[in-house]
Formats: sequence, structure tokens, C-alpha cells
Amino acid sequence: MTTPTSTASEIDATSVTEAPEAVGRSPGQLMWLRFRRDRTGVISAVIVIFFFLVAILAPVISLVYGKDPYTLYGQDRPGLLNDFGYALAPNGGISSEFWFGIEPNLGRDVFMQLVYGIRTSLLIAVVATILTAAIGVVVGIVAGYMGGKTDYFIGRFIDLMLSFPQVLFIIAFTPVVDQFLVPSNEETPVWLRAVTLTILLTVFGWAGLARLLRGQVLSMREREFVEAAKVTGASPARIVFKELLPNLWTPILIQSTLLLPALVTAEAGLSFLGVGMGEQVPDWGRMFLRATQVYQNDITYLIFPGVALLIFVIAFNLLGDSVRDAFDPKIKR
Repeated sequence: MTTPTSTASEIDATSVTEAPEAVGRSPGQLMWLRFRRDRTGVISAVIVIFFFLVAILAPVISLVYGKDPYTLYGQDRPGLLNDFGYALAPNGGISSEFWFGIEPNLGRDVFMQLVYGIRTSLLIAVVATILTAAIGVVVGIVAGYMGGKTDYFIGRFIDLMLSFPQVLFIIAFTPVVDQFLVPSNEETPVWLRAVTLTILLTVFGWAGLARLLRGQVLSMREREFVEAAKVTGASPARIVFKELLPNLWTPILIQSTLLLPALVTAEAGLSFLGVGMGEQVPDWGRMFLRATQVYQNDITYLIFPGVALLIFVIAFNLLGDSVRDAFDPKIKR
């Protein structure tokens, strides 16, 4: 009795159909794959995107909701505030009309104050983060690549900037800028306050990233691929943009994702201390300041900005950790 034998073509066809298809992936695809597997990172990214969408769509939310953050509803409509300026309805005036209640004394809508406060804080923090990252990248690469006396003087300047107590100097410089640019009998424009705050946060925030990138460049400039580029006659600009900068995107992105929530917190803290945006601009820091004045009689007003800021900062920090682990899984604990 003979057993049937398979031909060579049949064996080849079977092996082709059974062998798994090998698909090569780029570093970006591998990073995205690792990030998608991180449930904490994905949830954090969804929360962060939600905050950004709320900030971007604040005017639309105001139109649909039917209220704005500026109208003094409690003063314009009798029956909302008592003689002491607090909401007559329980829990700070929370109702189907005022979802998060009304602000004590002034009677503004708390929900719209919170929504537009997100918009204010994120706008200043995002612009300051972009400027801080740009300056830090330029200074760090120049110091690390040039070396010698250039690296020495830039390094000492970075140390000097890091030694400044940032919050204290911003508090001290903001009134000076206002007095220098605005006459004493006029109120500081909103745009000037935003620009001043953004510039000061940038000036005192770039040194940390610059020091980190300086160390990275110092280690990379002696590597083989940089030496090979020099041997082939590549210009310093080509070496920086083609060899060094592509290898620095990981620390730049990670530091930026960690820097933005820190700047949001800093902006809120400065507004709380009275050197941020004015009273006429919805801001989380101003909400905290008002909450400390009324919390004994209306604790509800403190809860909403506190919970919102806490969720945002935690989500963004967890997102930064997830991005770091996705780029470099070796450092994941």
C-alpha cells in the first residue's frame, strides 16, 4: 500500500499560506502600538482632548447653554441671591437652569466661568509651552554642539536662570511692566496682561529643557553617525537638522507634555495671587481666589475649579508618562 506524496509546488503553496506574514513597522508605528496598549495613557489622552475641545468650543457651548460668563445674573434677576450675596437655592444655586450654580456676590454662571476659564488657562499655557520648547531646543543644541567657551557661558547662563525663584520674580515684574506701558489713570488691557504673562512664563521656563538637550547633544556629537557626517563634509546646519534634531524629538515631546500642565497650574496660581488676568476675564485662578473668600458659606463654588484643575493636571501628567514609555519602553518600570 502506497501513501500519496505531495508535489513540491503543493508543499510550497501550503508553506506560503501557513507562514505568518512578516510586516515591518516604523519606529512611529511601534510607538503608537505601545501607546494604544497602555489603557491609562489612552484614557488620559481622551480626557486631555476633551478639555481642549471644551476650550475651543467655548463660544458654541455658551450659545447652546444660553448663558455667558460675564452677565451678572444674580444681580439682574431678583430671587437668586440673598441679602448677603449667596445663592438662595441649595448647593450654591445648582439647578436645571444653572448647572453648576451661580457665583456668590456677583451672580455669574459658574459653569460658563469654568468653561471660559479653561480657554484662558490653556491659551496662555499652550503659547508659553511652544515658545519655551523653541528657545530650549535652540539654546540646548547650540550649547551642546558648539562646546568650548560657548557651552561654558551658555551653561552658566542656564544655571543663573534656574536659580531664579520664578513665581516671586513674575509677581515682582508684572506690576513694573504695567506701570511702564500703561498710564496710571488707565486700566491694563486684557491682551497686554496675557502677553506679559506668557512672556514671563517663557523667560523663566526654558532653562530646564535647554539643560536636558545640552546633555543629550554632548553625548551624541561624539557618536559615529555624527563623525561620519563630518567626514563627508556636511555643514553644521545639516548635521543639526538631519542628524541631531531627529534624535531629540523624544525628549522634546516628553518634556513638552509635562511642561504644559505645569504652566496651566502656574498661570492659575499667578491669577490667584493677583498678577494674572484681571477680574473681567474668566480664569481658574480667579475662581480659586473668590472661592477662598466665600468657602465658609458656599463650599460648592470651590469644588468645581478644584476638581477640574486636579483632573486636568493628573491626566496630562499620566499622558506624559505614557508617551515616554511608548517612545522608550526600556525605562518603563
